[in-house]
Amino acid sequence: MSAILSIRVPVPLAEELNQIAEETERSRSFHIQKALENYIAEYADLQIALDRLRNPRDPAVSGNELRKSLGL
Repeated sequence: MSAILSIRVPVPLAEELNQIAEETERSRSFHIQKALENYIAEYADLQIALDRLRNPRDPAVSGNELRKSLGL
């Protein structure tokens, strides 16, 4: 099942999307869907990282401590 979305983008962005769609022989919808999937996954990762950063029970480790623990 899919939903229909209507969006407005600046003309230069639409032109770039059209060019990519032509070059890859994929639809604009395909590329927009993949971009949204990637954005949502990255956003979820960001939220997890921020939650861990804000958790006082989750200690922060410096880069030097990390390298030392890995024997680097």
